[in-house]
Amino acid sequence: MALWVFGYGSLLWNPGFTPAEIVQARLDGWHRSFCMLSIHHRGTVDHPGLVLALDRAAGSGCTGLALRVADGQEDQVMAMLRERELVSSAYLEHVLDVTLLDGRRIEAVTYVIDPAHEQYCQFSLETQAQMIASAVGGRGPNYEYLDNTADHLRQMGICDDDMAWLVSRVRTIRSADRA
Repeated sequence: MALWVFGYGSLLWNPGFTPAEIVQARLDGWHRSFCMLSIHHRGTVDHPGLVLALDRAAGSGCTGLALRVADGQEDQVMAMLRERELVSSAYLEHVLDVTLLDGRRIEAVTYVIDPAHEQYCQFSLETQAQMIASAVGGRGPNYEYLDNTADHLRQMGICDDDMAWLVSRVRTIRSADRA
């Protein structure tokens, strides 16, 4: 049986491996949200950033990408993903049912937020924008994460009004900070 990974944030534009197949997919019952404090990759403990996570929500759904791992690379890819995604235990690794754009139903490794973890958060869009505009972590500025994700969602034809608002607001904040 093939190993699939569901990407909805940085895995869209930086999976860390070369997928054997990439298909647009939908995961029901979860929504994409900047609900995880980033204290490693896009912020620090003293100045956390925000990254996307999947938060459970009845009646919702998240469109992203299903990435099929090439045969024989399963162990290597899972080790890399676990090192990257489980760095602070804020994400939980689940295997969830995903529907591919072509109608196939698969199971995919998916990283979702642990709502009991101290990095779980719920902030207003304005607070999110302020944090994203200024945070920097080991993988670079938080705004680059936002921009890359928003660009890839647009390329996929996925409209996310909150994401578009955040991109615009973060650019305004950064422009004002540079003036």
